[in-house]
Amino acid sequence: MSEDNHAPDNPRTALTYKQAGVDIDAGERLVEMIKPLAAATRRPGADAALGGFGGLFDLKAAGFSDPVLVSATDGVGTKLRLAIELGIHHTVGIDLVAMCVNDLVVQGAEPLFFLDYFATGKLAPEIAAHVVEGIAEGCQRAGCALIGGETAEMPGMYAPGDYDLAGFSVGAVERPDILPKTTLASGDMLIGLASSGIHSNGFSLVRHILSSREIALDTPAPFAPAASLGEALLTPTCIYVASCLAAIKTGGVKALAHITGGGLTENLPRVLPEGISAEIDLATWELPPIFAWLGQLGHVADAELLKTFNCGIGMIAVSAPDRVEETLKSFEAAGERAYVIGQLTNARPAAEVAYRGELLGG
Repeated sequence: MSEDNHAPDNPRTALTYKQAGVDIDAGERLVEMIKPLAAATRRPGADAALGGFGGLFDLKAAGFSDPVLVSATDGVGTKLRLAIELGIHHTVGIDLVAMCVNDLVVQGAEPLFFLDYFATGKLAPEIAAHVVEGIAEGCQRAGCALIGGETAEMPGMYAPGDYDLAGFSVGAVERPDILPKTTLASGDMLIGLASSGIHSNGFSLVRHILSSREIALDTPAPFAPAASLGEALLTPTCIYVASCLAAIKTGGVKALAHITGGGLTENLPRVLPEGISAEIDLATWELPPIFAWLGQLGHVADAELLKTFNCGIGMIAVSAPDRVEETLKSFEAAGERAYVIGQLTNARPAAEVAYRGELLGG
């Protein structure tokens, strides 16, 4: 009996999983396509082999003596909609890794391994392979191993061509080196690390602004004329792992804050102890043109921009005043654009982060 010759109303017809919309052979082809990508992420503690039921990692082989494990999970959010509409699938894989490993390093942890979850209605192995190519590149930038993942083909759950993406990463930090330090105090200085753009947060507002102004993704980007608007918006999230780990080793870093959803306003307070607030001077760095354009186009107030986007600062480090210069030099030596953007203060009654100046110049 031919696999395609079926009559659902005939109880004698032999039905198959493929007829139900799940192509196991396509899944196997994808595994073969991504094996070399995973192998390229090998590191001490993991051989990055795929195909087993679980991924193994040897902490002793990675050189830890008294480790504390740190875990993080995240997705890419509605930035995926842009990737799907534009047919550009590589960069969101980098975003996925970045959103997880940047959350690990703020605890002082070295990312060790990563697993991804790719779900779609009908598997297109070539598209999925492009996504995993980006994931593998992100893992290499972060120094962690891609040791496994899951591909779920779920007919009826997603519109044709759509997919969803999530990731999970585990890192480790020696017990005495956990961040934030308990020595955070008023007068400590804030060092901001430049972002590459919007990163992976706030895209629901971005898409709302573009839709309300009827601006197409294939139009030239006003803030980056060499690229289309869609291409510029898909610039992947910075991975700060190497530079932050190097700065931590100098002993000058007391805390780190990854600036994700909630912007500077909501994320910096997450690492501050009770009784301590922060003051940020908005004149200490130049607002990247993409944020200025969105703010002006959507008539978005400064406070809303600062609570939604990173506004050009993707990571904040806290350093004692006498360690600021060496911490800055460490970040700059690792290729970061770093700025002293403010300081910690005694607690304020109205806000945990206070701002001086204006983002959009009024």
